Amino acid sequence: MTRSDGTAAVAGPDGAAGRPPVIEFRQVARTYPGPPPVEAFRPCDLTIRHGDFVTVVGPSGSGKSTFLNLAGLLDAPTAGAYLLDGIDTGSLKDADRTALRGRRIGFVFQSFHLMPHRSALENVALAMVYRATPRRERTRRAREALRRVGLGHRVDALPSRMSGGERQRVAIARALVGRPSLLLCDEPTGNLDTANAQTVLRLLEELHHEGMTIVLITHDQEVAARGRRTVAIRDGVLREEAMAG
Repeated sequence: MTRSDGTAAVAGPDGAAGRPPVIEFRQVARTYPGPPPVEAFRPCDLTIRHGDFVTVVGPSGSGKSTFLNLAGLLDAPTAGAYLLDGIDTGSLKDADRTALRGRRIGFVFQSFHLMPHRSALENVALAMVYRATPRRERTRRAREALRRVGLGHRVDALPSRMSGGERQRVAIARALVGRPSLLLCDEPTGNLDTANAQTVLRLLEELHHEGMTIVLITHDQEVAARGRRTVAIRDGVLREEAMAG
């Protein structure tokens, strides 16, 4: 959908009554200083509600990374307002933004980012260290998260002893262990063969059916088709794509 002024306006399906959207962009934009200034992300409205599964597509240099940084609270917009779970993130101090990101957003990246000399259980549990979660509770929740992604039998395995698909499932468990509002995935199948990619995508679909809100950034149209909605970014302009069929 496009507003009368030419900027994008993208709305998600209705969420639970009375609950604010997980993501709400209000004319959010990002310009990097020059000279000359670079308008990396042009003003847009975007609403993603609880339980949605949105895929974000676009060619290299289109603005997908800028979108990821904005949605993940890794960068701040230079214009507009970003509300995460109804919280105006622009009004927060840096420490509060960091804390909000840790509580509400789980990240899954293409390159796994696992600690090589730590077991699967330790990699997942480490996500809770800075939340002052007691050790016993960290271990219990890490085991629970690994069971959820089908790796309850691999808790003691090192990343070097795991397949790429298993490593990505450990990364998903690490993202889930904090019970976030949003799972933000950046090319999660980019380093996987076809079979492992399908396993990871089926897991994400299962999580979506259980109510998890997922935003998945990809360059692969087949992966994008697995989402409930697809948003395209080109030259910093974000627009929703029509559903096929």
